[in-house]
Amino acid sequence: MWFKNLQIYRLPHPWNVTRDVLDESLQGRLFHPCGSQDARSLGFTPPRAEAPDRLVHAVGGHWLLQLTIEERLLPAAVIQQEANERAAKKAEEQGYPLGKKALRELKERISEELLPRAFTRRRRTALWIDPENGWLGVDAASLVKAEEALETLRDALGELPLTLVRTQISPTAAMADWLAAGEASAGFVIDRDCELVSAAEEKSAVRYVRHPLNDESVSAEIRAHLAAGKFPVKLALTFDDRLSFLLTEKGEIKRLAFLDVVKEESETLDAAEVFDAEFALQSGEFTRLLPALMEALGGEIVEKGAGNAPQ
Repeated sequence: MWFKNLQIYRLPHPWNVTRDVLDESLQGRLFHPCGSQDARSLGFTPPRAEAPDRLVHAVGGHWLLQLTIEERLLPAAVIQQEANERAAKKAEEQGYPLGKKALRELKERISEELLPRAFTRRRRTALWIDPENGWLGVDAASLVKAEEALETLRDALGELPLTLVRTQISPTAAMADWLAAGEASAGFVIDRDCELVSAAEEKSAVRYVRHPLNDESVSAEIRAHLAAGKFPVKLALTFDDRLSFLLTEKGEIKRLAFLDVVKEESETLDAAEVFDAEFALQSGEFTRLLPALMEALGGEIVEKGAGNAPQ
């Protein structure tokens, strides 16, 4: 159940929603499989199959939610091919081709006919909530995917005034400083991947994949790219020798990997306890990583009335 990504948000402060209240609210947005004419369905499912009556799994004051999305796979090319064949046959029968409106209606009918027979695909999005420290993280590779989960959560609660984390120093500026200096802020180590993009109209890009970025010759190349006007949009980092990740210019944490020193701590437990142990370890790492990252980026910007939770 280890997260692979982390889109970071701030809960309103104070946030007086209890686990029981949240669990009850989510019952109104339970997941149901797609009906015969549903192209898509989404809702919350229990994070642990062993606890089917709980939609909010809690360990050590941290909460885990799971959104399940089911979609019917009906490619537009399949509909278009069927429409072309039927339109050609109809044109031959009536002696003239179908107009735009008739063709559009034909595609709609075909979609309705084929949808019940289309295969379905499910995917899941996990949400981590730290109510004490005011964090909410979504295991999503993009803000669009994260918003999909948050919109469903807002719908269940009625409202959820979240704010994206903003820092005094932009991730781009911080990454540029670290690459120029050849080292990151205390607690962080520059890894082997980065991407730099030109601000010019053509948006030329340079990518380093599994390169020793701290090597003097590679570091000199990167400094030359920075001097030429390119700026970093991605940089791989390791935090405290316990987890590695890719930081983006939007402040997204991607490609999360919990290193062996973390995972080994859960291997000494009984198999029935592993899920909770992994979630507890992961949550503990997040509560260490996020304040350190905020500090490395100059601290959070707290807007008046935003209600960011104190650290």
